[in-house]
Amino acid sequence: MSHAEIVTRYHAAMRHKSPDELADLYGEDGLHEFPFGGLPPFKGREEVRAGYTAMWGAMVAEVSEIRDVVMRQTTDPEVVVTEHETVVTVGGQVLTVPGLLILRIRDGLIVHTRDYMDTSAITKVRAA
Repeated sequence: MSHAEIVTRYHAAMRHKSPDELADLYGEDGLHEFPFGGLPPFKGREEVRAGYTAMWGAMVAEVSEIRDVVMRQTTDPEVVVTEHETVVTVGGQVLTVPGLLILRIRDGLIVHTRDYMDTSAITKVRAA
């Protein structure tokens, strides 16, 4: 699977709030980190699945679209950087959450994600 296909499937999992779709993109020992999110990392595919089951299951916001996706290849052939905006509806409000992902992909599976989200936007989503 190409980097572009993995990014497309990653964003589809976000839109669907599907922990299974997301976890299936990870290698068995994949690592998902939240450097600015104050959350512990998910270590391994099953922690990704369990962590996102809990997070998305508790999230009342509905994701309507992922937009402005920009994907940048790096000099490391395993690493891709994506920028995106997640548009959510919560409490009758439409809010946008900017995000950036740094993905290390090996043999068609994500082995490491650094997931950066705009924490002020997340605070607004939680308040709504």
